[in-house]
Amino acid sequence: MDKKHIFVLAFCLLSGLAKAQMFFGEQKSKQDSAFLSLAATPPMGWNSWNKFGCNVNEALLKETADAMISSGMKEAGYQYIVIDDCWQVGRDEKGNIIADPKNFPNGIKSLADYIHSKGLKLGIYSCAGSLTCQGKPGSRGYQFQDARQYAEWGVDYLKYDWCSNEGQNAEAAYRTMSDALKACGRPIVFSICEWGESQPWKWGKGVGQLWRTTADIRDCYRCKFDWGGVGVLDIIDVLADLYPYAGPGHWNDAEMLEVGNGGMTHDEYITHFSMWAMLAAPLMAGNDLRSMDKTSHEILTNKEVIAVDQDSLGEQARRFMDMGEQEIWAKPLANGELAVCFLNRTDNVWNLNYDWKKQTIYFATQVNIHKKEYTIRDLWKHKYIGTTASFTKAAIPAHGVLMVRLSPKR
Repeated sequence: MDKKHIFVLAFCLLSGLAKAQMFFGEQKSKQDSAFLSLAATPPMGWNSWNKFGCNVNEALLKETADAMISSGMKEAGYQYIVIDDCWQVGRDEKGNIIADPKNFPNGIKSLADYIHSKGLKLGIYSCAGSLTCQGKPGSRGYQFQDARQYAEWGVDYLKYDWCSNEGQNAEAAYRTMSDALKACGRPIVFSICEWGESQPWKWGKGVGQLWRTTADIRDCYRCKFDWGGVGVLDIIDVLADLYPYAGPGHWNDAEMLEVGNGGMTHDEYITHFSMWAMLAAPLMAGNDLRSMDKTSHEILTNKEVIAVDQDSLGEQARRFMDMGEQEIWAKPLANGELAVCFLNRTDNVWNLNYDWKKQTIYFATQVNIHKKEYTIRDLWKHKYIGTTASFTKAAIPAHGVLMVRLSPKR
């Protein structure tokens, strides 16, 4: 073969390689786009852990799915029923993960079919380590096998924890499971749960759709424990500076909700739910839906507050004004609207007398309260309370909020 033929052959090979790279690059781009679209707005659902811990079984999950419908939570936007730790007990001779036959006698596939028949979706739990946080089999070394199994069962969501991680690099570990889920043949939302230790907001986009930012939540307003866990205000403070990393398909996970579990006051639970919505956080209820009281139901199904969380713009609120224990948070919304939350962290009533004209909410370029008048709607009282042309007055209770929506006056 002369030099001319060698050159032509080399050119053809390189041209073919370039076209192949372009093709696979386009395929990956489509795959990544589809992956992000799985959570265009923050996921909403229910998780078993906060209320039930390891006491999970088939009957509980089915009854919870039924309660999600009968309570109106499905209608309000909740769709995932997520089994947390302790559903799994071992692996068979082929390495396939096994559900506890006592608590899940009909298997996960049957449970998924039941939940899907209700128009809901099933979530499941595993861990990047060899063991889960409760000592059950983790997915390390079985990532692709487990992902295929979840797909066969009909799983729609995976919460992936970080216990027994054995010194792994978090980003690499989560990318491995992410690749496995992308290859499993079924769209599965991927919830990264490594507690914010490796700043997953910096690498999580495209790896998962949401990532935890703190240690586990505790059912308290402001608290920290030597043995782990943080309160509502502690989580809010961590998320305050993470707004650049949130958006459609990639969310800062503020942890599961504690509304209805009894550790906080009514006003504190309203603050908890309001701020999760302001922060564009996933809304995962963690109470017993089968027996929740009226006030918990009213909080969890407040469609006006949920609409702020689920807004298509996908912006996370910023702490627009920090006055120590009194704060003002603002969240740009689609259609030139704005959500504003006055957060009273103190133990006393905040007698608000707010002059909108003296402030400039600088990051919300589509909102200009100096050139346009906006109506103000109280999202908990469900009524209009004035416009930005006059002062807003309110008695905000201790540990409470005033959450409003500003809309251009027509």
